[in-house]
Amino acid sequence: MPTFSIIGEDDPFLHASLAQGESIWCESDAMVMMEANLDLTGRMQGGVMQSLFRRLTNGESFFQQCIKAERGPGDCLLSPTLPGAVQILDVGARQYCLADGAYVAASSDVQVTAKMQSIGNALFAGSGGFFIGETSGKGQLVVSGFGSVFTLDVVPGKEIVIDNGHVVAWDRTLQYRISASTNQNAGMLGNLMNSVTSGEGMVLRFSGQGKVVVCSRNRGSFVTWLASKISPRS
Repeated sequence: MPTFSIIGEDDPFLHASLAQGESIWCESDAMVMMEANLDLTGRMQGGVMQSLFRRLTNGESFFQQCIKAERGPGDCLLSPTLPGAVQILDVGARQYCLADGAYVAASSDVQVTAKMQSIGNALFAGSGGFFIGETSGKGQLVVSGFGSVFTLDVVPGKEIVIDNGHVVAWDRTLQYRISASTNQNAGMLGNLMNSVTSGEGMVLRFSGQGKVVVCSRNRGSFVTWLASKISPRS
């Protein structure tokens, strides 16, 4: 099975080592460097419909990069689109759901397909709209987060509340629901007012048992801030 490792601390590279005949999938434009034994092709993972769902709903590329060691073993370096950390997750006994833009790469036996969310979560959460990514198979999955990443453990009887703009990936067995604020007793109007005044917006409440990967920066908030600093052309 291909081996992933992380090189560097700030904006690290993702290093992949492949034996002859092995292959990996990665997001379009993720490849930085590869040795001559490796070949890169653009392919649709999961067929036309799954590729179209990922493109239209999660903003991922229609064609993904497939890197294969055709003529012998080889190494390659990959990097995510946004600056930030990467996290290697073992897929098999544990499967994951992915937020927008989190996917970087995976071993060839790991599939990432589109899954429809509940109407409430789809309308208000920033974790993927009506569809989110969902893994199956066995191997390694690599995700990225804007800024630093950290893995939280959710345990039974202890709900965790996370700003939805900071969620990267979560255990598929976890239950989650959208909420307008962190105050469960405020009522609908109170929740909306609290969201406006606190600046927190929507949060996700995770319960059950499993893991959630979060990132330190909110991509949407950063884009909004950056746009406010750029003067329009006259």
